[in-house]
Amino acid sequence: MRQVAGLISTYSSDEFGICSALYELGGMVVMHDASGCNSTYTTHDEPRWYDMDSMIYISAISEMEAIMGDDEKLIRDLTETALEMKPKFVAVVGAPIPYMIGTDLPAIAAMTEQATGIPCMGCGANGMNYYTKGISMALEAVVRRFCTGPAKRTEILSVNVLGATPLDFSLNGSVDSIKDWLRENGMVPGACLAMGSTLEDIAQAGRAHVNLVVSYGGLAAARCLKERYRIPYVVGVPFGEKFSQALAGMLREAAASGQDLVSYRRVGRDRERCRADSPLDRKNPDSPRLSLIGESVFSASLAAAVELDRGISARVLCPLDTEDLLLREGDLQTPEEDDLMARIPETELVAADPMYRVLCGERQRFFSLPHEAFSGRIYDRVNPNLINRKLEVSLC
Repeated sequence: MRQVAGLISTYSSDEFGICSALYELGGMVVMHDASGCNSTYTTHDEPRWYDMDSMIYISAISEMEAIMGDDEKLIRDLTETALEMKPKFVAVVGAPIPYMIGTDLPAIAAMTEQATGIPCMGCGANGMNYYTKGISMALEAVVRRFCTGPAKRTEILSVNVLGATPLDFSLNGSVDSIKDWLRENGMVPGACLAMGSTLEDIAQAGRAHVNLVVSYGGLAAARCLKERYRIPYVVGVPFGEKFSQALAGMLREAAASGQDLVSYRRVGRDRERCRADSPLDRKNPDSPRLSLIGESVFSASLAAAVELDRGISARVLCPLDTEDLLLREGDLQTPEEDDLMARIPETELVAADPMYRVLCGERQRFFSLPHEAFSGRIYDRVNPNLINRKLEVSLC
């Protein structure tokens, strides 16, 4: 039966993706949803909750309010709380109930901003899309609202990192490793949307020479910055040794040429050489040995790194929102559990969140690659940091 997950977990929703993207920026984020949804986000999807303060609230919409559409109460609550808490901005986030009754979130945000003088945004999530759309919506809204002034380029090659949240990059040092990798290659980390940077840092994102898009959630923000400041972007995550080196070269190339690049589609030209050089693939060089399941940019970058470092052919099975631009030849979108069940048996190796193990056969070798947006914080302690490191045999 389509659109039903009978064996595996489900990914975090778009409203939680918005909360994750805005968590560190000093704003007041209000999910317009029933009481209890906030605890789901904070206990399952937000690893920063116990160590870092953030104004994440729930409107606790009641049945009567849902029926009568009492928007005045929401505006009054938003206004009173914002005037008391004095956040840098207010984000009103949609959910299934306001979506079904047609709540005008941008209008509510505009009325709240008029009453408080605080920047307000209406984020039209509906709780039925994946977190990737929520991150994309939130980061694009932040860029459009706060990256408005003129910007002068930094003297040293500067790189913004777009699309980094704990839902894709667990708190295992990965984001810090990306910044260290940039420094090692003679580049200066700019704003990181949105981990480790303030709203003021992000407002200066137009000073960078190039943007590094590390997830689908950062692509819309990259396109907005390209439109506003003519900053090119490169898509990819610096996994492994050889792929990291290639990605660094593409950042410099994009900064010089102004052209956007999807890194792993470029190195994909070497995939046939990798297969031919690998004794593991000589019997059937056209059939991938490894399936990687997960977010498109993360997984495709790792697949390219595996092919370059280990000589093992790999493909991506992407259950999440993405664009064809962000997938390589041979990679597949697999939005349904049935799609995965049909494709997973085709390869002998599978790398995915541990909760996907149930879909694998007894003879398939499974490699654990925890994904916070899928299994929450269960596997935090064993989630590896693979940034700019040689991929050892233990991974494949």
